[in-house]
Amino acid sequence: MAEKKPAIQKETITKWQNIVDLTARIVDVPASLVMKTDAPDHAVLVSSQGDDNPYFVGQSFELSPKLYCHAVLEGRDELVVCDAHSDPDWNDNEDLKHGMSFYIGYPLQWPDGSLFGTICVLDHCENKKALLYKDLLKEFRSVIETDLALMIEIRERRRLENRLQHSHDVLEVRVAERTRDLSEANQSLRDEITRRKKTQQALGRREKELEEVNTALRVLLTQLEASRGEFEKQILKRINDLVLPHVEKIKQSIPPEDNLFNYLELLEGNLRQITSSFAGQLSQALDGLTSTEVEIAQLVMSGNSTKDIANILSREKSTVDFHRNNIRKKLRIENRSRDLRTHLLSLH
Repeated sequence: MAEKKPAIQKETITKWQNIVDLTARIVDVPASLVMKTDAPDHAVLVSSQGDDNPYFVGQSFELSPKLYCHAVLEGRDELVVCDAHSDPDWNDNEDLKHGMSFYIGYPLQWPDGSLFGTICVLDHCENKKALLYKDLLKEFRSVIETDLALMIEIRERRRLENRLQHSHDVLEVRVAERTRDLSEANQSLRDEITRRKKTQQALGRREKELEEVNTALRVLLTQLEASRGEFEKQILKRINDLVLPHVEKIKQSIPPEDNLFNYLELLEGNLRQITSSFAGQLSQALDGLTSTEVEIAQLVMSGNSTKDIANILSREKSTVDFHRNNIRKKLRIENRSRDLRTHLLSLH
């Protein structure tokens, strides 16, 4: 099922109104229209302003071979009818009811090629001036189709922003959960220390034995605090090295194109690494690389070719090859037949 297209905003309608009004004045026709198609209906979306224009916004027609616009939509091409009265193909068409025997029209399409409708001009008689300005009408068609493409792009950008916000929210929840777990563990440890002290005091152990136990407990506490600090540093380092560079690039990408999706995939992949127990050979290997080499290594692991990586990072292919060679040297992959991606995945 085809995805529903975005609604036309008021400011866009105003812009198109200016286009049809300008077309009508320049070409000197009573009717200049933007028609929207939702089969089987074909309705007036924007109509030029003028007392002799018989068409009004919202006016609807049923698509049939007796409509000029039907032929435009069927053929997806230009249609010019100079005099419908003398043309056997058009001498009984619906628009003759409004006295419109002259017609020039072009199809309007969404970026995916599906039909939006038509842009057309109509007159009561042959209009040679309109024939001379067909290229102008084509340019106005391009303006409207550019607006349609922009609508799709804005919708996709909002979707990506929503995905990024969702990922951010999920990360915050997981960090809060980890923080709560750590706090509970610390409280449990403090409770255990208190219990041991009370037990030791109740037993009345000798001072020397109590001192030895206390010394052992202090060492244990120091080690636990050091381990906790190292764990927190590792989390912070992974966020700074693996997540924030991609987030920053997404924010700075204007306009967003396919690269945004790639960065989002990297972000999601890195988030999974942070929230998992990942701390093996791959992490140690990446610690020895620069931030650019880490980024390229991540893209290689995601299955991107050198050409793809060059496009995503807006770098020359030779630059990517240079960094790939550096990665191989630092990882000591001496066998040239050994695939870099295979090697990186084996460290996972």
